[in-house]
Amino acid sequence: MPDIIQLLPDSVANQIAAGEVIQRPASVVKELVENSIDAGASSVTINIKDSGRTLIQVIDDGKGMSPTDARMSFERHATSKIREANDLFAIRTMGFRGEALASIAAVADVEVRTRIHGEELGTYIHILGSAIQKQEAAHCTEGTNFSVKNIFFNIPARRKFLKSNSSELKYIITEVQRIALANPELTIALYHNNSVVFNLPSENVRKRIVSLFSRNINQNLIPVETATSVIKISGYIGQPKYAKKALGEQFFFVNGRFMKHPFFNRAVQQAYDRVLPPETFPSYFLYFEVDPATIDINIHPTKTEIKFEDEQTAWHLIHASLREAMGKFNLMPSIDFDQGGAIDIPISPVRGTQIPEPEIKYNPNFNPFEEDRGRGRDFAGATSYRDNQNLDNWQQLYKGFERDGESQNENPVFQPANFDEVEREPVQQTFIDEEITITENHNFLQFKNKYILTPVKSGLMVIDQRRAHERILFENFLRIIDNHLAISQRQLFPSKLELNAADKEILIVLYEELKALGFEIRQGEGDDFFVEGIPALLSSFNASDLVEKLIGDFKRRPVDVKEEIKEHLAMLLSQSSAINYGVSLKPEEISDLFNNLFACRTPNYSPSGKTVVSIVPFQDFEKMLK
Repeated sequence: MPDIIQLLPDSVANQIAAGEVIQRPASVVKELVENSIDAGASSVTINIKDSGRTLIQVIDDGKGMSPTDARMSFERHATSKIREANDLFAIRTMGFRGEALASIAAVADVEVRTRIHGEELGTYIHILGSAIQKQEAAHCTEGTNFSVKNIFFNIPARRKFLKSNSSELKYIITEVQRIALANPELTIALYHNNSVVFNLPSENVRKRIVSLFSRNINQNLIPVETATSVIKISGYIGQPKYAKKALGEQFFFVNGRFMKHPFFNRAVQQAYDRVLPPETFPSYFLYFEVDPATIDINIHPTKTEIKFEDEQTAWHLIHASLREAMGKFNLMPSIDFDQGGAIDIPISPVRGTQIPEPEIKYNPNFNPFEEDRGRGRDFAGATSYRDNQNLDNWQQLYKGFERDGESQNENPVFQPANFDEVEREPVQQTFIDEEITITENHNFLQFKNKYILTPVKSGLMVIDQRRAHERILFENFLRIIDNHLAISQRQLFPSKLELNAADKEILIVLYEELKALGFEIRQGEGDDFFVEGIPALLSSFNASDLVEKLIGDFKRRPVDVKEEIKEHLAMLLSQSSAINYGVSLKPEEISDLFNNLFACRTPNYSPSGKTVVSIVPFQDFEKMLK
């Protein structure tokens, strides 16, 4: 039998290995900027074209490289950071594997110009797909200038599966944010297609956070400072009332390196227990300093996953540190001794005074089966105050239920869809056997301000009020987009949006679709945007909150195919603007919700595929009561 195992050619092996380190253009940015930091750079400039597909250029003022070092840096496992295995337990630098430049050179067209400080000439090297094309002396500035062109040019499948330009740029911005937060003393600038995305001077941690995430975050930050023999914790956390419904401002750093750590994230979440609004995420920017020998950063090629020697102790210290920080700012729940008014404590009687025995009054003639038992009760000759109060104030039970009265809200919580402008779609035949009719005479009960109950032919119908509203809004938004029927409600006072660079790019991508829905957004100076109009259907909602939530939802579930954006945007918008659980609805609002739901094509499922309507069979009630 002939031998079948052979060594792969270096070019193939390098391409395979590159897939572990270089996943997308953002990976190239991360590796090159980290090398600049290790080289002692105080200033880094990043130039991007076409979200990194065409060009990624990183220029620094670090110490530069000699001709030999410049050439050796592209060899796999060639590094200046470690010499022996024990060095792995004392790593303070960002890179140490010696794989980054070799991986980049294997999948791109790379040019490097570098000069050591004090030298007259530098070095120029051109590498194409791991093959050296040219190396010569050259005039260049002190430091290093890397240019990476046409990433994945020799791996068409990898290049084909890159996401849209907006998504790839978002990943690059995220990587730059992480590096900028970990190194606030570093001057860093990011340009995309010759437009400024970031231009950050050297500053302290708090100012760096504000520069990256808008001025509004400054009032939100709570300082954290704890020093122990196990771990030193510093940084900032956000106040609970400013927590957002979208992720994006959660950062851990250990010894100047960004890391992901779900276990420590739970420590943060539990520290906010009972003070955080539901379905929200607090901001945190936490910096840990530990002995390098107590962590292992060599468990993943991208070095973002780090193993701690004593995670349990670190978890408890993080949790306690955050609780202490919130306690200093009076953000933790406390006992309010003033609630309910003063407590009447009787004065101690004089010694020898006889204390009268308490009397119990009852009506021996009380008959609970009398039809008129609720009226005229007389307990030992006294009329019940509670009964009189109920009789006098029974009209208050119906306050706010008038259809045409003055007490009716001008802007009801639920606004029915405007079906006069579009043709009503046929009801789906899922519940055809139930003889559901679009009428105002249905009997409804709102249960726990979450479900709507109504009897039908075969039992009891249960409707999830939020999911029902999502389905109605979703189909209505789709009709508006398809038929260009959007009506914008102008805002008397435009709402201001202060967006960071990543959110700004997302808003630019969504702008045309938002405009088709009735949003009117104008860009001011810098990253400030003004919402001057929103869809008339959503006129009762806060304009800026609605747009910010929409951007947050889009960040969590981005869509790259242009054709899918309309449906995806309609779904996100319906979820962002649907009524919440816990909202009490008026009878006419429940009736409108019911009628509009069963005028939808798919009334039994929400836009995300969750069940909206369920029927409890009549037989189940009989079984429960046997």
